[in-house]
Amino acid sequence: MNVGLHWFDSLIFITFFAIAIGTSLYKSRRETSGEDFFLASRALLWPLIGLSLIAANISTEHFVGMSGQGAGAMGMAIASYEWIAAVTLVFVALFFLPRFLRSGIYTIPEYLEYRYNAAARAIMAFYLMVIYIAVSISAVVYSGALTLQTIFGMDLVFAVWLIGGIAALYATWGGLKAVAWADLFQGSALIIGGVITLILGFKAVGGVDSFLETNADKLHMILPSDDPVLPWTALIIGIWIPNFYYWGLNQFITQRALAARTLRHGQLGIMFAATLKLFIPFIIIFPGIMAFQLYSADLTAPGATMDAAYPLLIRNLVPIGLRGFIFAAITGAVISTLGSMLNSVSTILTMDLYKRHWNRDASPSSIVKIGRISTLIFVVIVCLIAPSLGTPRFHGIFTYIQEFQGYISPGILAAFVFGLLFKRAPAAAGVTALLMSVPVYGFLQWKFGEIAFLNRMAISFAVTIAAMWLITLWRPLLEPKVMPVREGFDLTASVSVKWYGGFLILATVALYALFW
Repeated sequence: MNVGLHWFDSLIFITFFAIAIGTSLYKSRRETSGEDFFLASRALLWPLIGLSLIAANISTEHFVGMSGQGAGAMGMAIASYEWIAAVTLVFVALFFLPRFLRSGIYTIPEYLEYRYNAAARAIMAFYLMVIYIAVSISAVVYSGALTLQTIFGMDLVFAVWLIGGIAALYATWGGLKAVAWADLFQGSALIIGGVITLILGFKAVGGVDSFLETNADKLHMILPSDDPVLPWTALIIGIWIPNFYYWGLNQFITQRALAARTLRHGQLGIMFAATLKLFIPFIIIFPGIMAFQLYSADLTAPGATMDAAYPLLIRNLVPIGLRGFIFAAITGAVISTLGSMLNSVSTILTMDLYKRHWNRDASPSSIVKIGRISTLIFVVIVCLIAPSLGTPRFHGIFTYIQEFQGYISPGILAAFVFGLLFKRAPAAAGVTALLMSVPVYGFLQWKFGEIAFLNRMAISFAVTIAAMWLITLWRPLLEPKVMPVREGFDLTASVSVKWYGGFLILATVALYALFW
């Protein structure tokens, strides 16, 4: 499936990235301290935060995996990951973010030290580093390279190093501010490119009415309780666990909100991202369903995969000129996610491990230096791992990511939620939650692998919460922990943000009702 690139497409692609990366490097040219490099001088405004959240989140996991799931048996039901995320973001903005910004933390693991102890912080930091490097970043690089190979005929290994090199360039140079400014271009291109593909798809299938009528059987949100991926039972508890972990406690996502100029800008940025999440299924899942309608013979042929749905649509419908722009949008989506993850994992290594345990008196310049060096080292490791992820034993990238994150997300979420709700929960409860999550989920996967992984996450979360409750009953804190308060930061909450959050929740419910 090789469409190649016309010289005009190549010109558009090069021009787009020259502007995006050039602007990001210029805007971040004066990063001299850890706060500058890792938190963009704590000066991000809400439009940058919102677009950067979306650009960091949307990658080939969506264009390949989610679109392919939409083309297959799941259809529109896979949109639950996006629409539940919109509701999750509202709660993150209103309940998690004020507490995080008030404490002035650099990283999410840092909050665990204030709430529990240094061991809890170190355990979470170690978990996140392993998951980012071995799972999240490697999967993004592999799926991005696979997309470029599928659509444009690139060598897989060359594509891996191309993606890694571009992302490392601006993530190493200017830190989070460079990443956020690049995301402004790449997030916008992503949405525009998705809309263009959607419009061309509607034209190819005979219009909106024809599409809705022909694919009525795929436009339902609720699947049977025995569905192996997304049974309706998972919508009750299971799906909320990876969502709250991902959007509220995942360093590479929350780092943008931690860099907000004020609480209001942070909350508005998150609400902006939640609004965009409501539209994402229409530019990713709808095209997957269209591809199946138009090219079902290609997608069901021996050796074929539903993951080729979106690339097929681009190959057959997008004309020369626009193809270069779509190429830039997809590549930009991969690189935005990769750059964000690289910046975040270097933040965790530098602030949670290097400065906390190895060199507490590290100077601002040495912190930035360590951040840049670690970013380059991580790129090399990831680019060496990524080509091997195509092996059948991983059962696809989507399964690979979800299964491995299931080992840590229930425990991390339990530690945070229980600690926020129960002020006298001791350090032992938090550490226990983090440590027992891995063996509990591993046991469930080993003995009950036939249960949908979202339901296994729910069971693991419930077991962990029960253990924390028993420990708290046995040995509660005599006095609640006193959390730090950052001086001089505007923590004024906006009433309009709360009202808009309520509107987003109602809009999500309406979408579920529309596609019931």
